[in-house]
Amino acid sequence: MNTEIPMTTSDRRKTGGGKLSRSETVSVRLDPKLRYLAELAAKRQRRALSSYIEWAIENSLASVHLDLNGNATIADEAEALWDVDEADRFAKLALRHQDLLTHEEQILWKLVRENGLLWHGRYVGFDQEFTWDVEEQSLIFERLREHWSLFQKVASGELGAKELPTWVRTKPKQAPTTTTTKNGFEDMNDDIPF
Repeated sequence: MNTEIPMTTSDRRKTGGGKLSRSETVSVRLDPKLRYLAELAAKRQRRALSSYIEWAIENSLASVHLDLNGNATIADEAEALWDVDEADRFAKLALRHQDLLTHEEQILWKLVRENGLLWHGRYVGFDQEFTWDVEEQSLIFERLREHWSLFQKVASGELGAKELPTWVRTKPKQAPTTTTTKNGFEDMNDDIPF
């Protein structure tokens, strides 16, 4: 038999007299023995059970490694991964730990990383095709936030890919600029190399 405990998690910011500024409710299922032992631990620390569970989760983040080499823990990367905007959190996780994405998130990430409107890039090659590097400093977070719900709808199949924003894929060709002088010669704008 499992016991369900409604638990409150909170953003703790000391502002004046109170420290609880925003919280979310999560239901946790515990077997009776684990609940009893958690209640004893909470009593020992003079905490409510939900406060103890929140404390235990927060402390466990220092022992859960994000990478396969065991170098970085969730606690180590907490500041780099957290953002108040869902789109930013998603992109930061995808850029750093793509292996943690679900199948649905992988579909969404593919749409994001293949859309040139969201990235700083450059026109390269003979065809002057727009290319970009998939890295955090190249991502235009403002545009991702602006189009976030659209990308989610396309990823879920609610809308077709044709609904995604577009970008200029190849640099427009410019006509050479020349002028004819009164003596009949074309005045070229190129510098003479001598």
